[in-house]
Amino acid sequence: MGVTRTDLFSPAQNELAQVAKVFAHPARVAIIEYLLKANTCINGDLVEELGLAQATISQHLKELKQVGIIQGTIEGVSVNYCINPIRWGEIKVLFNQVFDRFDLPDGKHCC
Repeated sequence: MGVTRTDLFSPAQNELAQVAKVFAHPARVAIIEYLLKANTCINGDLVEELGLAQATISQHLKELKQVGIIQGTIEGVSVNYCINPIRWGEIKVLFNQVFDRFDLPDGKHCC
């Protein structure tokens, strides 16, 4: 695989692509949906909820944490994760800026 030329793109484009890549796996989408519903969780809850191995869940949590979508606190041997509300708002703005650019007049098609 070749080297990605991220220098050709704006910081906003690179950030959006990085976040979109994290959303591109159904297990991570399921984790996000579970956290949104539960408003917090313990890693073990996700293993039961999703039916994936602990190591697999941990890897997905790591990916989500790297882009800041989730944050966690350690309590004894348990790690509690939740949606990072500040980063969630930033990500929402990133996606909305792209989606809001497309506005077709009523009933018209572009092609």
